[in-house]
This record gives sequence, structure tokens and C-alpha cells, in this order.
Amino acid sequence: MNPPAILIIEDNEQNLYLMRFLLEQHGYRVLTAMDGREGIELALQAHPAVILLDIQLPSMDGYAVARELRTHAELRATPIVAVTSYAMPGDREKCLAAGATDYIEKPIDPDAFVGQIRAHLPDICATGDTREEGTHP
Repeated sequence: MNPPAILIIEDNEQNLYLMRFLLEQHGYRVLTAMDGREGIELALQAHPAVILLDIQLPSMDGYAVARELRTHAELRATPIVAVTSYAMPGDREKCLAAGATDYIEKPIDPDAFVGQIRAHLPDICATGDTREEGTHP
């Protein structure tokens, strides 16, 4: 069984590295995009199980990306998790109103991050760690 694909749309290389590292350590397949337009195109091609979306992106912010993703029928049910440093009152609601399913504040907590993402995966992927199933190299 192939591990679920998780798309990360993030322009900060350090944040991208950390999220990718944590998810890959738990057996997930990670796809990445450095801007919103590239992320939308990749989401339409790959149909990831979850999309992690930074809000502060160059040229097209995460709110616009989330709204655009939701216009495509094949992505309407895909969980979009906003991962952002925006933590002022109303920011969470603004992310959800734009189409995000959930909201995680940066800096992410490495001990909780994978569990927060796993909560959005289908039940068949509940463990998320293929090493537990003995299929990890």
C-alpha cells in the first residue's frame, strides 16, 4: 500500500525542511511547492490526501490559494491545513472562511505536528507510520 501523499505549499526553506522531515520520518510521501500557483497545479495533478498551506506566500497569498483550490470539484473534500505565523484574533477564522479545514500556528510543535496532520487522513491511514506495519525499508 502506498503511503498517502501530503502536499506542502511553503516558501520558507527552513519551515519546509522541518515539515517534510517530520512527515517523511512517519512514512508519508511529501510533495512540495514554493508558491501558490505551483501548489495549485501540483494539487490538481497529484490529488494529495492533505494540503499544508502557508498563508504568507509570494504573489498569491494562502487565502487566495485556498479559495482557488476549493473551486475544483476534485479538491473540495481535500483537507487544507493552514500552517501560519498569523496568530492574531480573527486569523484562524479568516483561514477557515477562505476554505481551510484546520489551522496550525508556527512555529510548529515537532512533537504534536504529525498527530495534527494524521487527524485529517482517512481512517485507513490512521497510524500514518508504515514502519509500524513492517513495510518501511
